[in-house]
Amino acid sequence: MAISKALNAGLQQAMMKNEKVLMFGEDVAELGGVFRVTEGLYKEFGQSRIFNTPIAESGIVGTAIGLAMRGYRPVVEIQFDGFVFPAFNQITSQLAKLTYRSEGAMQMPVVIRIPYGGGIGAVEHHSESPEAYFAHTPGLRVVTPSNPNDAYWMMQQAIESSDPVIMLEPKRRYWQKGPVNLDTAPMPLHNARVMLEGTQVTLLAYGPMVTAALQAAEIGAEEGVSIEVIDLRSLSPIDYPTIMASVKKTSRAVIVHEAPTNVSLSSEIAARISNEAFYNLEAPVIRVGGFDTPYPPAKLEEAFLPDADRILEAIDRSLAY
Repeated sequence: MAISKALNAGLQQAMMKNEKVLMFGEDVAELGGVFRVTEGLYKEFGQSRIFNTPIAESGIVGTAIGLAMRGYRPVVEIQFDGFVFPAFNQITSQLAKLTYRSEGAMQMPVVIRIPYGGGIGAVEHHSESPEAYFAHTPGLRVVTPSNPNDAYWMMQQAIESSDPVIMLEPKRRYWQKGPVNLDTAPMPLHNARVMLEGTQVTLLAYGPMVTAALQAAEIGAEEGVSIEVIDLRSLSPIDYPTIMASVKKTSRAVIVHEAPTNVSLSSEIAARISNEAFYNLEAPVIRVGGFDTPYPPAKLEEAFLPDADRILEAIDRSLAY
């Protein structure tokens, strides 16, 4: 099953289980969204459960907040990552704070689906990586699947959460296929997963970069380098116990993501590793990311986005210490 189809199946299951689950956004009904993630749901559940909205992201999230106040579990789609910023005030000033503001009396079970990242030949506003903004905001949970099985189960787990969840969907991987276990959830929503065990260096990745990390590990193995790959899965909260256990074993860490490294998820993770595993480290924590520039034109994006070569160059630097 492809990641897009797994997300669709997860949404379908959640809507079947709970009639309070609603899905809405721009062109998500009859069309099924620009990436067809909601394809077929309109025919199955009708316009009272899945419906289109105007091109007004602030209104989309504001409507979701109101519906959550009335006992619904809304799932909304932001059509592209760069379109989320008109809704930023609603998300960070209202959605993230209402449960705390009401001392827990008002739950906000809202899921905001955001296709994110580059690699599809699009331009800025269609290829952003805004995860750090949301992970920085207390009151929001932020998760991102990297494979179809996680996409299927994390969607359902996010919808079941009583807190607002930002579901970042790696759009360049929407058509990546893999097995899906329809019977048992693999792990809790906020646990990291060791994708590949190794002994010489810990490679941390999430979302679209997990595939690149595994490719780098495969090439490294052919060259005699043992790389442990961890899929973070959750960006807020972060599963630091899994990270620390790996780093203390390998004594080295490399972090990779598509977003620029300045004031990023990798900045915080590197700081925590340095604080909690300082005496275990044989080398500085090295970060690999996009460059500190606006997203480039499509013909330059492969030079902007990290790949296996850039990851392996960072691993070589780490091992050289």
